[in-house]
Amino acid sequence: MEFALIYLRHFAEHLVFAWPLLACQGFIILVLGLIVGVLEAWKHSDAIYWAFITATTVGYGDIRPLRAPSRFLAVLIAIIGVTFTGLIVALAINAATLTLADKPVPDRSSAIGQPITQVSRGVG
Repeated sequence: MEFALIYLRHFAEHLVFAWPLLACQGFIILVLGLIVGVLEAWKHSDAIYWAFITATTVGYGDIRPLRAPSRFLAVLIAIIGVTFTGLIVALAINAATLTLADKPVPDRSSAIGQPITQVSRGVG
C-alpha cells in the first residue's frame, strides 16, 4: 500500500507541475469544439462532448462533422488530444520510474539457477 501511495504522490506532483500545459490543451480542445459546434449548428453540450470524445480518439460516431472546415478542426482536435494523452502517460511513467527507484530491489541472484534445474529434471 505504501508503494501505491508513493506513486500517487509522485504522479500528483507531476500533474501539479504540468497543469498549465494540460489546461491550455483542454481549453484549446474546448474552443475548437465550440467552433465546430457553431459551424455544424450543434448544441453547445453536443459540441463539447464531441470535442473531448474526438480528443481522446475514441470517436463513437454518434455525432460527426459534415463540412470540410469542421473536419479539418476535428483532425486538429485529435492531434492535440493525442499530445494531451501522451503527456499524461509520460507523467505516469515518470512517476512510476521515480517510485521504483526509491524502492530497493531484493537480491535473488542465489535462486537464479534453482528453478531451471528443477524444471529440467521434471521434463526428462
